[in-house]
Amino acid sequence: MKISQMKKDELFEGFYLIKSAEVRQTRAGKDYIAFTFQDDTGEIEGKLWDAQPHNVTEFTAGKVVHMQGRREVYNNTPQVNQLVLRLPKAGEPNDPANFKEKPPVDPKELRDYLAQMIFKIENPVWQRVVRALYSKYDKEFYSYPAAKTNHHAFESGLAFHTATMVRLADAIGDIYPQLNKSLLFAGIMLHDLAKVIELSGPDDTEYTVRGNLIGHIALIDEEITKILLELKIDDNKEDVVVLRHVILSHHGLLEYGSPVRPRIMEAEILHIIDNLDAEMMMMTAALAKVGAGEMTSRIFAMDNRSFYQPDLD
Repeated sequence: MKISQMKKDELFEGFYLIKSAEVRQTRAGKDYIAFTFQDDTGEIEGKLWDAQPHNVTEFTAGKVVHMQGRREVYNNTPQVNQLVLRLPKAGEPNDPANFKEKPPVDPKELRDYLAQMIFKIENPVWQRVVRALYSKYDKEFYSYPAAKTNHHAFESGLAFHTATMVRLADAIGDIYPQLNKSLLFAGIMLHDLAKVIELSGPDDTEYTVRGNLIGHIALIDEEITKILLELKIDDNKEDVVVLRHVILSHHGLLEYGSPVRPRIMEAEILHIIDNLDAEMMMMTAALAKVGAGEMTSRIFAMDNRSFYQPDLD
């Protein structure tokens, strides 16, 4: 049974991918494993109590397992209880790729769209910088997630998030012609590009050492600086300074990791578009796990709020 089809208090069985497996201890000092299971329709959490050493060795992240259990809800969070796990037998499903969430759009379409939109960056400096960095990180950009857990945390999520933001900026720029679309496009295309350095990749995604200690905002500014040197572009030029500003300020607040707050219109709009797309994805993912008339689990990145799925015709 697919995760999205599971009903409350229903018994089920099937094959699922272990997305994460963390060994923890109860207050009594006994080991248990906290799992996140995944298929191509969603995720669900579950705990294997009184875990033995061979369980810890067998059931690790990245493996496909056969699972039996009951889908329950605890604190508005769907979870598996009474779970029984085993590894697949010969001939049974065991390819992790078949259990991963797919991006809503084909990565080839994302690549074609963004390649087309780079031509719409009219400022030659911005276009050269974007082209150079997209060429440098082409493979990673179109395969990496946009985050480890929060939003667009699936293969090709980074490119999907970026393309959606460019579409929003294109439409908003038509409504507000006082905005510089070229600056918005360039800033959006680069704002999260250093996630390919900050994160380990689309499988078993973790933060790298540079990701933990430096972060993607500082890393992309460093990448831009290196490209400017390669292209022999003066970093004192105003178009370079404003491009770096919209990227450095895209988290909006200093406490959210931006070294500066937005001080030009395009920087503020980029920040708003980024939040809009991230929050839409987080709400959509949470609401997909619950039925009509139910509340989602709390979304930490959205002030720990839970959301209601209206029971409408």
